[in-house]
Amino acid sequence: MPLIELNHVSKIFQTEEVETHVLSGVDLAIERGEYVSIAGPSGCGKSTLLSILGLLDVPTSGEYLFDGRRLDQLSLLELAQIRNQKIGFIFQSFNLIGDLSVAENVALPLLYRRVATADRDAAVAEALYRVGMGHRAKHYPSQLSGGQQQRVAVARAIVGKPPVLLADEPTGNLDSKNGAAVMALIHDLHAGGATICMVTHDPRYAEHADRTVHLFDGNLADRDGVLHGVGSAS
Repeated sequence: MPLIELNHVSKIFQTEEVETHVLSGVDLAIERGEYVSIAGPSGCGKSTLLSILGLLDVPTSGEYLFDGRRLDQLSLLELAQIRNQKIGFIFQSFNLIGDLSVAENVALPLLYRRVATADRDAAVAEALYRVGMGHRAKHYPSQLSGGQQQRVAVARAIVGKPPVLLADEPTGNLDSKNGAAVMALIHDLHAGGATICMVTHDPRYAEHADRTVHLFDGNLADRDGVLHGVGSAS
């Protein structure tokens, strides 16, 4: 059984005058421990697909199963618990809270879980050590470089040891050196057993994955943009 399974998933955004089909009948299965890259031109639906995978958005139609459970049959509380305990997020824009220290930013997912203070502090220290930012625990985001902020964002994503890590253009705001360092961290997490799903526009980083899913105008396609029947990938 795949860890993640999408069956004919579509996403439509509607206004009074325009109906935009962002995803069109996508079928996708991701196995436990797999490293999948989502590639395609700007506006093709990559980030929307990742948001649905991460329970940040819901499909207009179709079925999403996580670890064999149909998510449309779960309550909002159950969905929030899956999102908090099973999925880690790395965003291009870091999304750190400026008024919180590095350690406090990393601790946030554990606060929502109501993890005991001693256990939380130990987990934060371990996560910061893994990304090489333990010496910056008391600093604030404004005191860090872009590469350092992204390392903190990775620490926040992994502090709860989620089985799934979703990364949306994790190197998009970084120079080549820091980008390579973040990709090395993601590679290490995958080697440790994490399931990785990453959106990237950079073919060098897409090659790190076991498999690349190509999107074109909301449909799955091959590298040349040729559609393979609406929504078929494995």
